[in-house]
Amino acid sequence: MRPLDIGIIGCGTAGPAAALFLAEQGHDVTIYERVEQPRAVGAGIILQPTGQAVLQRLGVFEHVKERGARLDGLVVHRENGKTLIELSYASVSERYYGLGIHRGVLFEALFNAVKRHPRIKLLLGVTGDGLVRAANKRFFMQDAHGQRFGPHDLIIAADGAKSRFRDDTGLLRTADPYPWGALWYLADDPERRFSGKLYQTVSGTRRMLGMLPTGRGPELDGSGAQTNKVSLYWSIAVDQVESFRRTGFEAWKAEIRELRDDADFVLDQIESPEQLLFSQYHDVVMSPWHTRAVVHLGDSAHATSPQLGQGANLALWDAMVLADAIAEEPSELVRALSNYSRLRRSHLGYYQFATRALTPFFQSNHDALGVLRDWFMPIASRVPFVNRAMVLGMTGTMAGFTMGELELPA
Repeated sequence: MRPLDIGIIGCGTAGPAAALFLAEQGHDVTIYERVEQPRAVGAGIILQPTGQAVLQRLGVFEHVKERGARLDGLVVHRENGKTLIELSYASVSERYYGLGIHRGVLFEALFNAVKRHPRIKLLLGVTGDGLVRAANKRFFMQDAHGQRFGPHDLIIAADGAKSRFRDDTGLLRTADPYPWGALWYLADDPERRFSGKLYQTVSGTRRMLGMLPTGRGPELDGSGAQTNKVSLYWSIAVDQVESFRRTGFEAWKAEIRELRDDADFVLDQIESPEQLLFSQYHDVVMSPWHTRAVVHLGDSAHATSPQLGQGANLALWDAMVLADAIAEEPSELVRALSNYSRLRRSHLGYYQFATRALTPFFQSNHDALGVLRDWFMPIASRVPFVNRAMVLGMTGTMAGFTMGELELPA
């Protein structure tokens, strides 16, 4: 078997993870990243058992774990202080837990491993604009000036929810922006006032506050990298962001205090609305995720709202399954890619459906859905098999609609 020549577009999460897996199999990998000097940016994410298992296989988990904050569950309160939902990882498996991390910690672990690998070439500052098929069924990536890169036996598009390359494959069904998003702030929490769980407070469907223990910042971040962090996030409609930044900042602080009187120390660190990072969500549907020589991974293939906290974990799992599919069919790339899409269909289908169905109950203008949620969820979560389904959904291990559980790598 000759090694494949593989081009990967994007050096976020799925891209470098796939590069590391495939390079270890002996393939030659080139990563194209549009940012000239990638940095460890972002706020908090949750690394679930699925994502943890992938990083263990890649040999970078211990670095991430050492800088993260262990989460044993999730608790959601209503504005009156009553518990809406409380979920515990241990109710499914004593081995399971979440890890609250700064997104930059995951980035630096993968990026540093990529830079060290002898079979991976990293080209920075390259903005791809499309794919061009060569006569021998290989593909070039082309930039806006017509310069071509490649050709490659396989192109992996892992350039996020706003990917420029979906239209070139004819696989895209929808790529719609959500009307809601979130404001984020990463605060110092040296006393670990928020620890052990993801804390959420909801009021109807228009107000949602989250406090996510986030561990320590990336080592590449020179300031505060040794200080424990907590990520605050606040639900907000996209069309309200500008008015919030102009006139709504102090009123917003008052709303936060109304919902959580223990968040004062975080609010004291936010002196202006410019300190808050805004993140909009997208809903991307493709079918399948591959052609004969192109495959989409991560948010490029299946971006969702972050309501179930699975984005990075699904991207990491994509990378592992793709590499395993290629390893099983090293001389039959078309068959390997078909196997990849088949193997991902059930798992991804469940999380895309569940996230799409759940999001309006927490982020929408439909007040009636908030009433229904507040009545139904406390009852449903006390039913054993429903609670188990909720926890499996949280862990990322729900294999599909049949309630099966993914088998994690040892």
